[in-house]
Amino acid sequence: MSSKKPLDGVRIVDLCVVWAGPFATVQLGDLGAEVIKPENPFVWQPMTRGALARPPAELLHGTPAFGGGYPNNEPGERPWNYCPTFVSVYRNKKSFTVDLRRAEGMDVLRRLVANSDVVYENNATGTMEKLGITYDWLKEVNPQIIFVRVPAYGSSGPYATARALGVHLEGVMGHTLLRGYDDADPSSNSVIYSGDYLAGAQGAFAVMTALWHRERTGEGQMIEIAQAENATAMFTQAVMDYTMNGRTMSAIGNRDVFGRYPCGVYPAKSPGTAQTMEDHWVSIHIETDDQWERFVEAIGSPEWARDERFKTNEGRAQHFREIDANIAAYTAEHEDYDLMHQLQAFGIAAAPVLEASRMFDDPHLRDRDFFRTQTVEGAGTKEYVGPMWKLPETPVEFRQPPVMFGEHNEYVYREVLQMTDEEIEHMRAEGHITMDYDESVP
Repeated sequence: MSSKKPLDGVRIVDLCVVWAGPFATVQLGDLGAEVIKPENPFVWQPMTRGALARPPAELLHGTPAFGGGYPNNEPGERPWNYCPTFVSVYRNKKSFTVDLRRAEGMDVLRRLVANSDVVYENNATGTMEKLGITYDWLKEVNPQIIFVRVPAYGSSGPYATARALGVHLEGVMGHTLLRGYDDADPSSNSVIYSGDYLAGAQGAFAVMTALWHRERTGEGQMIEIAQAENATAMFTQAVMDYTMNGRTMSAIGNRDVFGRYPCGVYPAKSPGTAQTMEDHWVSIHIETDDQWERFVEAIGSPEWARDERFKTNEGRAQHFREIDANIAAYTAEHEDYDLMHQLQAFGIAAAPVLEASRMFDDPHLRDRDFFRTQTVEGAGTKEYVGPMWKLPETPVEFRQPPVMFGEHNEYVYREVLQMTDEEIEHMRAEGHITMDYDESVP
């Protein structure tokens, strides 16, 4: 195996916030790119290094885990270094501090861009422009620069200036209406942020294709990915059905969008309830009449399953609620993993639906090396979701734990920017260089 990583030699300036941008740059960092993140000690970016720079301990007990799950519910000395959301997407990156709102800060960015390959940002439309960071400015500094922008709804149009997290994208796009149950109000849906993941994956891919293009032409480029537009991949079938057939889809729960029955998530034998997060479920999908016959055999050919009404998909579609109720009665008496093995042995698609903590014990994920151990200062040594890929010839590893605020000040200012001692001391005296947020930041 070669020690050379796929993106060795590529330097990325990470101006990202929250999740959609950092998720892209963590993938690129996993692949070997040097990801350098300028961070402003005078400005707090919400939900990037946590909800607050210095959250009161009493507040953490009522805060969702992704924003307040600090070790022992204590914020510690530098809580911005180990907020759970942050530590998930800031491995294999470098951090240095600088105030980009000031002229000397923008000069630092200019010098960094001149020695970089990519600038990546996903701020609200207008944020970069207020700082003077435009594609024209970047091209003047580095004609071959690749500039990736990932706004919520694009940089033009009626929604251009709207702020959004993944849940807002879902609502505006209509996905919240489509992913619920057909007998439930959409307001009962849980909050998800899948649009962020999709934007991050697509953005990382866009960077790699842009690098490929530049290697062959010498040309940099600007790429804009509107997160809402990109996330329509989650419900392509609904978009196409409306566009081509004039039909408006509605929520169908866990059923198959192509009308194959049965398809659903069914209760398995459980040690507890949903309130204690100990309810177990198994997903089962049958696509053909032959698979239905094998399913019937797999569960012991009960009388209800041998009903002539269920022999064809058309018949099963007409009576799917009756079928689902009978399947649920059967699965509720069996362990989810036992059901998976039992049904898969007959060629039926089946798998447990795992609550997050149970993933750590899943044999497939363990064999896949899905989790990796890393030590986070202030949070200890724990297991985290690992890189998305395992490549046969090049390593994709946790080379560095989640980066501390300002951890690489010395490296960036002295080695990358080649600043003199006098310049560095001036930047330190002006408050640019630090490992702590200013006291004015709550």
